[in-house]
Amino acid sequence: MDRFACISVFVAAVDEGSLAAAGRRAGLSASMAGKYLSQLEAELNVRLMQRSTRNLSLTDAGRAYYLRCKHILEEFDDANREASDAQRLASGTLRVAAPVTFGAMHMQEIVTRYLAAHPQVDIDMSLDDRYVDLQSDSIDVAIRIGRLPDSQLIAKRLAPCRMVLCAAPAFVAREGLPAQPGDLRAAPRLAFSEAVTAGEWALQDKHGRRYVIEGPLRMRANNMQMLTSAALAGMGIVYGPTFVFGEHLKAGRLIELLPEFKAPDLTIHAVYSSARYVPLKVRVFIDYLVSAFGDEPEWDRF
Repeated sequence: MDRFACISVFVAAVDEGSLAAAGRRAGLSASMAGKYLSQLEAELNVRLMQRSTRNLSLTDAGRAYYLRCKHILEEFDDANREASDAQRLASGTLRVAAPVTFGAMHMQEIVTRYLAAHPQVDIDMSLDDRYVDLQSDSIDVAIRIGRLPDSQLIAKRLAPCRMVLCAAPAFVAREGLPAQPGDLRAAPRLAFSEAVTAGEWALQDKHGRRYVIEGPLRMRANNMQMLTSAALAGMGIVYGPTFVFGEHLKAGRLIELLPEFKAPDLTIHAVYSSARYVPLKVRVFIDYLVSAFGDEPEWDRF
């Protein structure tokens, strides 16, 4: 008997809980499934399962062998699917979720190029700053910024997310250029209300000492582009990611404050289901994201 077929019957018997069910999965009678299992045990010279008319139970050797064989069969199935994918085109609806500002500012070109290259894929794009549950919201890929909680999702690092403190030249001309965090004690702040710690802006010096900027909140908003407009108008200081402010910093419309004091850096990830087989449309889209960003994204070049 073929060793691979014997292993398949063994794994199916464990998964299904009976030789009869394993036989049905493999298109065999219960007695023939039993013969496959017996042949496998004879070749290995070890008892894998204790079996009676009512139930099956794994031996210690059988339990270890099952885990290895299960993994081998899963890898084999994945290899078959990937080989099949190589002959097919990405197709279907790709559901993507991203934070509002990041998606609007940095994903439009990627999505457009992806659609042009893959005419059989439609994209359903959801921009929302709330935490999205991939399973309940039927999302294929989500962009997450920050430290990821432990989960069963697969995370692909896309780019760093550097946080900066900045203000308009008009504000600096009026209030002066700060030399220490304490110089901003009374500075009006423009805060993003959806941040995990919306009211606390933290910086560190080169020795690791932590400083908190706690000036009065002049404006709170759940939209970074609105806060950016207020900052450009000289209404106060703003704190956030360089992917929002990088273009304005490069053009001189904003000035980075206290550049020698660093905020904790975050990371931008693409997360997707931990299912063993990742659809071609998802794999290709993630490849687009990875190639578009990198360790020195465009927004950090100022």
